[in-house]
Amino acid sequence: MLLGRPIRLDLASLQDKLVRRRRGGYCFEQVTLFAAVLERLGFAPVRHTARVIRVVPRTEAPRSHMLLTVALGSTTFVLDPGFGGGAPRLPLPLREHAPVACEDETHWLVRDDGHWVLKVRTGDAETDCWASTLERDNLVDFEMGNHFTSTYPASPFVNRLLLQAYVPGGRIRVMNRDVTESRHGRALTRTLASRSELRALVAETMDVDLPELETLRIPSVPEWH
Repeated sequence: MLLGRPIRLDLASLQDKLVRRRRGGYCFEQVTLFAAVLERLGFAPVRHTARVIRVVPRTEAPRSHMLLTVALGSTTFVLDPGFGGGAPRLPLPLREHAPVACEDETHWLVRDDGHWVLKVRTGDAETDCWASTLERDNLVDFEMGNHFTSTYPASPFVNRLLLQAYVPGGRIRVMNRDVTESRHGRALTRTLASRSELRALVAETMDVDLPELETLRIPSVPEWH
């Protein structure tokens, strides 16, 4: 969820927003900050862009996602803390068909026409998440991607409310007014009645109170204009 004007991907702004003020963020913000933490710990993360293919094919998807790879000994791992719904919560070895399971989800990587593709299985459903060549991208590429994603009029992050929080046994996702709570393999969906209910949900599940949610305007929710 983006509240207020988009910020640059500088560490001071990210530390203030994501750590001190405990505000929401998305891949460009979360992964930039996570990469800086890894570097302080002595690792050498490599930054990559990816095309999100959950809804559209690779040929129609821009490079609007950011992720990392990190070499540890003889193995390289994919780290993807900013993908949101369906994101792997554990590092994935950069090998084909090397599944990693966590609670009710299993993730793995496959090769397809020069790209690495992240796949996830939840129950009986299998989904392609993103595709990337995993070339080393330049920092300016993420500045451009961040600006496009947070300002382009048709961007989901401009038009929709997108939230996720991990809870014991699962996660809670919010898409506009729809709240889906998944725990222990079971999912229940309900509709928020008001922005006050949204504020209460954020306070309860994320332990942060955001009064501005009471007047939040979401283009794809006409009744919340």
